[in-house]
Amino acid sequence: MSDSNTYAAPLEAAADLPARRGANESAQAAQREQPAQPAQPAHQIRHWPAVLSVALSAAAFCTTEFMPVGLLRYIADGLAVSDGAAGLTITAPGLLAAVAAPAVTVLVRRQDRRIVLWALGVLLVLANVIAALAPGFPVLIAARVLFGIGLGGFWALGAGLGERLVDRASAPKATALIFAGVSVGMLVGGAAGALIGELLGWRWAFGITAGLAALSLAAQLASLPRLAVDRQIAVRDLFGLFATPCGRNVLITMTLGLLGQFAAYTYITPFLSRHAHFGGETISALLLGYTLIGLLGNFVGGALAARHARATLAAAIGLIGVPLLLLPWCAHAPLQVVLLLALWGIAYGSMPVVLQVALSEAAPRSTEGSMALFVANFQISIALGAWAGGCLVDRVGIGSTMFTAAGLCAAALAALALRGLRR
Repeated sequence: MSDSNTYAAPLEAAADLPARRGANESAQAAQREQPAQPAQPAHQIRHWPAVLSVALSAAAFCTTEFMPVGLLRYIADGLAVSDGAAGLTITAPGLLAAVAAPAVTVLVRRQDRRIVLWALGVLLVLANVIAALAPGFPVLIAARVLFGIGLGGFWALGAGLGERLVDRASAPKATALIFAGVSVGMLVGGAAGALIGELLGWRWAFGITAGLAALSLAAQLASLPRLAVDRQIAVRDLFGLFATPCGRNVLITMTLGLLGQFAAYTYITPFLSRHAHFGGETISALLLGYTLIGLLGNFVGGALAARHARATLAAAIGLIGVPLLLLPWCAHAPLQVVLLLALWGIAYGSMPVVLQVALSEAAPRSTEGSMALFVANFQISIALGAWAGGCLVDRVGIGSTMFTAAGLCAAALAALALRGLRR
């Protein structure tokens, strides 16, 4: 009996070897197919200064992106171009960011993300300096193109850094802190841009933004740890959001809604000045209020989207469309204009977080590549919206442009409802 057991055990183990080898190979193959997730050691240090430096960079990038919204009429007057042509200062970086987001994600391969972020920070400083010193409109557009490359690369790689710089339990707080920089940048970009343009001129606005960009770069140089990656993003990883019908539908809805938003919002300063007859300082205060109430919309939208993402998205788009439809009729009633701007601000303030929740539900396995596609779609929508709005403003006026933008919001709602009916 003992001899039988002595030989049986090795024989059973030998017979089981192929199955175990196959299981190990399957496990290894599955591991290779997983998105790159850098290992976090148990004793990981919390790099909160680095998180703050990324948040400051987010503020600098968003300030630079939205600065022309407040400066549009000053740029148009200073460089002798139309309001629609001046809108190219928003269209150009949006288009380049749309291309740069996926391109940078793929091209940097396994390069230390710290070095890539430093390079993008240098690009941001350079773009603002060139814009401040631009002798003519073509040079200003070239500076905005340069900025667009940095913008797309930063958002594709920097938006998800919170979870890499702190432990997993603190990752949501770190990510929220980084995106708070976005809100600060929007606040400074539009409102402060209008105020600086009124008091000092549009060139000073870009010069001050260059200083902010240099400060954020210095903070990154001092605080960012090494950020190695284990696996480069492949081109196929960029299309995770197209894998499901819901993902495609949310992308279409997002595109139409943002086209309407930026076709009108890009030219809000000329509307408030030439149609509503507000002064420069009042316009600055209105844009400040628009962004502040947008912060409230961010929190409200996030809370509601956690329970009903698609319904909250529909409500946000609908509440953007209502002011667009009514503002041209109420241009000579200051109180009504202020109230409609407040409604518009709270609705758009909720859009970024609501879109992220809706897309995460539609494509729960989205990788860093899908984030790049999301950024690209967002920037294309900004660029095309600003460009289309500029064409309409120059041809039919800002009032008709707002009506068209409201129609795009209605089309976005129709696309969302159509998907709901099919489901």
